[in-house]
Amino acid sequence: MRFILSSILLILTFLIGGCGDSTKSAKGAVKKKWYKGNLHTHSFWSDGDEFPETILDWYKSNDYQFIALSDHNTISMEEKWIQVREDSVYQNSFKNYLATYGEDWVDYKTDSGKVQVKLKTYAEYRDLFEKPEDFLVIHSEEITDGFEGKHVHMNATNIQQKIDPQGGNSISEVMQNNLDAVLNQRKETGVPIMPHINHPNFYYSISLEDMISLKGERFFEVYNGHPAVHNMGDTTHISTEEMWDQINISYIAAKKPLMYGLATDDSHSYHKRGRKWSNSGRGWVVVKSDSLSAPSLIEAMERGDFYSSTGVTLKTLDIDDRNIKVEVEPEAGVDYTISFIGCLKEETEVKELKTVEGTTANFELTDDILFIRSKITSTKLQENPIEDIKYETAWTQPYLNN
Repeated sequence: MRFILSSILLILTFLIGGCGDSTKSAKGAVKKKWYKGNLHTHSFWSDGDEFPETILDWYKSNDYQFIALSDHNTISMEEKWIQVREDSVYQNSFKNYLATYGEDWVDYKTDSGKVQVKLKTYAEYRDLFEKPEDFLVIHSEEITDGFEGKHVHMNATNIQQKIDPQGGNSISEVMQNNLDAVLNQRKETGVPIMPHINHPNFYYSISLEDMISLKGERFFEVYNGHPAVHNMGDTTHISTEEMWDQINISYIAAKKPLMYGLATDDSHSYHKRGRKWSNSGRGWVVVKSDSLSAPSLIEAMERGDFYSSTGVTLKTLDIDDRNIKVEVEPEAGVDYTISFIGCLKEETEVKELKTVEGTTANFELTDDILFIRSKITSTKLQENPIEDIKYETAWTQPYLNN
């Protein structure tokens, strides 16, 4: 994507435009659309319980425009055979896979009564589903590392070559080493590759201090749909949303770019649904981009041109001069609360600066505000919630008030 806009228009690309099918960010600018996607998904290539094609079909059929299959420490390019377990879940998965895609597509063999199936590679399954401006499969890897029993996981979206876990002598060093490996590949290839920190509260492995220490990270999961990741924290650990604000207060003081917050599924379980299982459809991002391509999506996200959601859809998200406007695409019988959350200059804690009950809210920026974001909460219960996160929610990205 080639930008010939002035620096002011680059900012306005984010600031202007609703969340409909398409908008113009500024007079003469390229039309942009909003694309819904999930950036954290697992399959039989690692610890998921379904074939990639079946997973991709679900997302495409449920109105997602892009998906990243991010299996652990693999980019799904080598030859891999799996043995179909005797459990009925896996037997039914294979039967459905064979019935759906047929003998010409499914490569399998039987040995001593055991069925083995050759998994399709990224290059094979993407061609089956991709369609320009309709559906995109992004190459991804969950770089899965650790330190002294703690878990350090990082996704690399639009990865070009497999990256092995880099290790290190502390949690923060392991994180930085893996982050540097992703950023180095990006520099060497010239291809936009987006690293993001996964579920910091998973086994409470990654602390606020670890996150603050990072150099070069722009994204982390403020919401992850796995039932064991403790998005809400507990009596001795802060929530990921609280962590998000504290990271940004520190980053701004250190003159680092803002940290943006993602919502993801982290789906593994495609046959059993409920609070105990990591299912599809819990969390996603909606990105405002000029095209449905990995480079364009990543460039848009690095500008903050997206929101994260567990169910709420935005109709309008505008920042024009000194005013922020948020408008929800309402559902019948559902009420909404729009909160503007920010930090004032010279302060070290965030607060709710304004709350509106309704589908539309405006916020006037004043010089004393350091940064601001909005959170939209509905009265609609999530269809398949985890933890004590009951209601559908959306989060816009923080805006630095220069």
